[in-house]
Amino acid sequence: MTARGGAEALAPRAATVRQDVVHVLGVPFSALSFEGAVAQIRTMIARGGAHQVVIANAHTLNLASRDPEYHRILREAALVLRDGVGVELAALLQRRRLPYNFVGTDFIPRLLAHLSDVRPRVFLYGAAPGVAEAAAQVLATRCPGVHVVGTEHGFGDRGAAVRRVAASQADLTLVALGNPLQEKWIAAHLPRLGTRVAIGVGALFDYLAGRVRRAPRWVLALRSEWVFRLLVEPRRLWRRYLFGNCVFLWRVAADVRQARAGRQ
Repeated sequence: MTARGGAEALAPRAATVRQDVVHVLGVPFSALSFEGAVAQIRTMIARGGAHQVVIANAHTLNLASRDPEYHRILREAALVLRDGVGVELAALLQRRRLPYNFVGTDFIPRLLAHLSDVRPRVFLYGAAPGVAEAAAQVLATRCPGVHVVGTEHGFGDRGAAVRRVAASQADLTLVALGNPLQEKWIAAHLPRLGTRVAIGVGALFDYLAGRVRRAPRWVLALRSEWVFRLLVEPRRLWRRYLFGNCVFLWRVAADVRQARAGRQ
């Protein structure tokens, strides 16, 4: 098998999926099911090129509302997927739906498992020293068909990280630098990475490595993981969740009112 052999095997199953787009604060979210998102990413890998996939929540959009460069990066991404109840409510205020919740901690391992039949080459970049390596071991157990071709922590020379990713010939690069740095890093370096799909994954490596506790299943079922995270890390997250969510919904309501007024 050649270095790209697994990716080329994706082609027969790849298909173009019709995208229904919902704009939230100017960012185009794709209203895809889980299966639809997997099909889109298969297509990106199979056809080549370089594609940025963004998983965005209310905090992401709050940051973008204050940062024009970041907002442009989100607008220009190949695929934007919604994470969290806040963005779902924003779509409902427009009488639209974003039916699937792409929580990165769950979505990325499921995505890799669904791609494991073709052994995609995956590079893990970001988090503290040793964390990406531990996360890679967990992914190797959960997704035995996935071929992790390299890891690099996020505290070193970022130019060297670009060179390492490029040398690995990865099909899929996961970047865990947090918002907005991970999306900005991908956008700045995507043409030189040589990877076909790059996704910002936030704290995924920390969760996989067991450094951060996940909410119990019953909390996840109630769609209240943000409450659990707030209780675990109140000093770090209170502003994001208590203040930030209110600001986000105010921004969305104002945006919807302005759009409706413009149509009258």
